[in-house]
Amino acid sequence: MSRTPFIAACAQMRSGVDPAANINQAAGLIREAAAAGASYVQTPEMSNAVNRDRNGLFASIAPEGRDPMLAAFQGLARELGIHIHAGSLAILRDDGKIANRAFLIAPTGEIEARYDKVHLFDVDLPNGESWRESRTYTGGDSAVLADLPGGRLGLSICYDVRFPYLYRALAEAGADFLSAPACFTRQTGEAHWVVLHRARAIETGSFMISAAQAGLHEDGRETFGHSIIVDPWGRVLAEAGDQPGVIMAEIDPALVADARGRIPTLQHTRTFRVELAGAAPRARTA
Repeated sequence: MSRTPFIAACAQMRSGVDPAANINQAAGLIREAAAAGASYVQTPEMSNAVNRDRNGLFASIAPEGRDPMLAAFQGLARELGIHIHAGSLAILRDDGKIANRAFLIAPTGEIEARYDKVHLFDVDLPNGESWRESRTYTGGDSAVLADLPGGRLGLSICYDVRFPYLYRALAEAGADFLSAPACFTRQTGEAHWVVLHRARAIETGSFMISAAQAGLHEDGRETFGHSIIVDPWGRVLAEAGDQPGVIMAEIDPALVADARGRIPTLQHTRTFRVELAGAAPRARTA
């Protein structure tokens, strides 16, 4: 596998309830990134529809084979000769629920990888917001890696970023670059978004590349934005604000080997027990 540097871009969006408008928004940002030299462009979670109205969401989406944004992205990848990473699309499943599914599309237009979000966001926030993704979505059960010309990419989505064992498993399986495209709420994003990305990069000696939704959406949701690219030493190479747009950075795979050579934590995994004094120990793998 070639490990030459490449330019990665995050297309920060403010998706709404109309998939056609979202396609136009995404296509403009992808073209802008490609024209500036990006060979890998990532869009956020729920690129095709941000819609809290459950019935409206179901009415606006389609199965994978008929999803118009996926088809548009495949055509753009072929036309521009780049990898397009649809951070996630809402895809209608045969079981009547929705998959929160990421796609990596090759420059040929072929789908190279699919990943369904594993960890679903079911939470009540102090400001009164309540989220129950499991009511609408079916979670995945597999971690996914895919090859890019510069190295290996580990896919994840949004809430996954709070579960470090997933990223360690991806790095131990060969990931050089990790991703967590998101639709982070403003409240949680302001508190945790940047530090979580820097932590996942430092822990694994990997790049973190994550496009995000940003701003006040048609459905009333407010997202944090701040799409981010972090190097394996934890340095922020690029960070967006809270408006739609494009950020870019050079991804040098040599920095992965350098960081892992200096702090070789992936080589130091050990199995250990968690013990409560006076109780039987429980096995735990780091």
